[in-house]
Amino acid sequence: MYFSLVLTIFSAKSAVAQNFDINLLKAINPQDPTANYWVQTSASAYWVSGIAIVGSLGYGFIAGDKNMQHNAYELVLNIAISTGISQLLKVTINRERPADRYPNDIFVNGPVHGQSFPSGHTTLAFATATTLALDYKRWYFVVPAYLWAGTVGYSRMYLGKHYPSDVLAGAIIGIGTGYFSHWLRKKLFTDKQSAHKQPA
Repeated sequence: MYFSLVLTIFSAKSAVAQNFDINLLKAINPQDPTANYWVQTSASAYWVSGIAIVGSLGYGFIAGDKNMQHNAYELVLNIAISTGISQLLKVTINRERPADRYPNDIFVNGPVHGQSFPSGHTTLAFATATTLALDYKRWYFVVPAYLWAGTVGYSRMYLGKHYPSDVLAGAIIGIGTGYFSHWLRKKLFTDKQSAHKQPA
């Protein structure tokens, strides 16, 4: 009896969360999600991240700036870890895309199926934004970086590709791996540099 009660409560909570998820998505996703701004914003997750890596690495080598080179390595590490976690979760959970589950309610600008959780675009955007924020620490880097990442997440819902919970999970993963990669970068590079500077 106790087990049945717990199962009923858990199922009810899951249903409420799912209803909130789909209802919020319906409020964001239009019937014709083809606005070029949001399509390009979604795609920017890839090219902005690429530009950040190439730009940091290129400048680092040209200027002989080791710190800038390490910034690029940190971003590559963060993207690799966050993408690995995201892909593992996608394959393991294999959540049905919202437009497949609710074909009469959610509309997409192009076909996409399976592996909805978490949002890979959002993971990549927040991973990039977090590394930039931690490395440069100026408000004019931090604020635009996170605003951009947030718009990427919103675009995935606007385009009907992901639930809000997919986007939230992607943001959490990207931020979490960003802090981990920043900590690891300090261990790998900063500690070694400090050791070399110490007198014998």
